[in-house]
Amino acid sequence: MVSVNSQAMLIVEQMVAQADTLGISVSRLPGGARVLDLGVQAPGGLQAGKYLAEVCMGGLGQVTFLPLDFGSFWLPGVGVSVDWPAIGCMAAQYAGWAIKREKFFAMGSGPARALAVVEPLYEKLAYKDEADVAVLVLEGRQMPTDEVAAYIAGKCRVDPGNLTLLIAPTASLAGSIQISARVVETGLHKLVELGFDVRQVLSGYGTAPIAPVDKDDLHAIGRTNDCVLYGGQVYYTVRADDAGLAALIERIPSVASSDYGQPFYRLFKQYGGDFYKIDPMLFSPAMVTINNVASGKSYRAGRLNPEVLGASLLGLP
Repeated sequence: MVSVNSQAMLIVEQMVAQADTLGISVSRLPGGARVLDLGVQAPGGLQAGKYLAEVCMGGLGQVTFLPLDFGSFWLPGVGVSVDWPAIGCMAAQYAGWAIKREKFFAMGSGPARALAVVEPLYEKLAYKDEADVAVLVLEGRQMPTDEVAAYIAGKCRVDPGNLTLLIAPTASLAGSIQISARVVETGLHKLVELGFDVRQVLSGYGTAPIAPVDKDDLHAIGRTNDCVLYGGQVYYTVRADDAGLAALIERIPSVASSDYGQPFYRLFKQYGGDFYKIDPMLFSPAMVTINNVASGKSYRAGRLNPEVLGASLLGLP
């Protein structure tokens, strides 16, 4: 099977070769691990964010930029296409590995997860990577230390010199882009939570607006979530049972959640800053379309919400 780490490393080498023009910095920790900064101290940018999102998907997805019209306003957006979505989105892109080492914390996503295999999710995917290189994306503002890199390399069973860590805070342009580029993955994760076998998904395409960069990471988390929850659209091609899809479709989009209908940051504050009190069924794109190639039928549910999106991203009344 395809190696998501080997594929991602090809993209990483392109980034390193263009570091100056991408606005990123490249360094080595004492133990040999390589660190790419895309927004902590380095400025990063649009192309850095595109590469970051494609690294997250293990080289199995492509990201393009496009304008998205929401009636009274428009926003720059991303278009994401993936042909191996169960592997590219769930085995690689999904931010399922919490990296905790003493005072360091960051959410880990990307192909190194498929080497470490520390999440129960991999039992459902029946996939794990085998490679002598590892690539992990960190969403955070604290630069990884040598001890953090050694821990990750050990879990991945690779030499620290063969580990590359890419980091971008949520409140950065590259961070905003890579989170919006999770729109296809977010819908797939909802399908997993609803008991659907995502290995039946043949391809995925999605669009989502890019959140304007906020002044701090907490507000940025709210904005980037809203881009998917209220402005994200996905289209899946599957081979599955029609009866199952018909029963499932209305439960997939974010509007199906009891917590739907207000900017994410406001909801977060409403629950006293406890992320885990928020209904997990909220985390899904605004609109979902599924085409079943086994029957030729298509199913559609959800709707865009320009009102909440405009209030969250642009401060519109």
